Amino acid sequence: MKFVFIVQGEGRGHMTQAIAFGKMLENQGHEMAAVVLGKSKRREVPPFFSKQIHAPIYQVESPNFACDKNEKKILIGKTIRQNIIKATTFWRSLQQINTIVQSEAPDVILNFYDLLGGLYNGIFRPNAAYWVIGHQYLIYHPAFQFAPTKGLNKFFFKFNTRMTALGASQKLALSFYPLESTDNITVVPPLLREEVRNLTPTKGDFYLTYMVNSGYSTEVIAFAKSNPHLKIRAYWDKKEAEETETPLPNLSFHRVHDKNFLRDMAACKGLVSTAGFESICEAMYLRKPVMVIPVAGQYEQACNALDTVHSGAGIASDNFDFSKLDKQIQTTSNSTSSFQDWVSTWPSVWQHILPETKMTEPDFILTQSFS
Repeated sequence: MKFVFIVQGEGRGHMTQAIAFGKMLENQGHEMAAVVLGKSKRREVPPFFSKQIHAPIYQVESPNFACDKNEKKILIGKTIRQNIIKATTFWRSLQQINTIVQSEAPDVILNFYDLLGGLYNGIFRPNAAYWVIGHQYLIYHPAFQFAPTKGLNKFFFKFNTRMTALGASQKLALSFYPLESTDNITVVPPLLREEVRNLTPTKGDFYLTYMVNSGYSTEVIAFAKSNPHLKIRAYWDKKEAEETETPLPNLSFHRVHDKNFLRDMAACKGLVSTAGFESICEAMYLRKPVMVIPVAGQYEQACNALDTVHSGAGIASDNFDFSKLDKQIQTTSNSTSSFQDWVSTWPSVWQHILPETKMTEPDFILTQSFS
């Protein structure tokens, strides 16, 4: 089967998932023909992505979150306004995607939670099956826990998730733990790269941290300054940052680098991170305790934090106070071999997905309801 990927470029999680899925396809004799990557002026594409994706990569302008002036809090109103203003730009991106799809004629378009993917499928109606994959699609499961919220944050999260999946014939919901699939979604294990599964964890003398928004660096610096006895290695994708910066003797900042990050993940005492999905899964697989800090204003991350605690991976916090994890590290009940067992079920899960696809009529997604 021939696949085209559409990948959201916000953070590293969707990109590493695309790498892992692409490798799985190659191992089973399928073809990844092209990758469409949403880009942002705030971020650079990490070099590891282009090195490990064995297909042409096409970057297109894609909707992204807008932050406050400190590059920290997500502003929903500003996000909506900025993306509406760029509607003409996004229409050109959709046309670029259509050119790629027509040229490659894939059997499956697989979207890693980029809004353009859903809009493309809904508007252009391609002659290919349309799949979506991400932790976000677990919201369609009756066991999913929504975070408490005020205002329209929950509505916009659900709306955005639904728009990414317009007409999808397969919704693959990544989960920290096994759940029964439903008529609407197929629950699947996390997508971890081979490099993660081949690591041998050790217990070093430092904490690892990853922040999706660079503005949180001020919190990390303030904490490190007040706690010189704790060593911290931080990773970010700040566009203008040096490869390595050392503001304090016990704190260093590093540009996102796949091998270095995983090396430090295997050797750290624990992970303190904004509440994405992929880094938490990597830590769970290596049995590292976790503390997550949801990005302010990003409701999806508040839900991720709840799910992280529910899974037993670690604790949640509203700030980068590493001492909270330091106190919990001896008693936190985190990832056990059951998580590794769950991740290892991907081959059998994949075999259940493929027969359904082979029986699907080519124009099936064109008649799908907005669900």
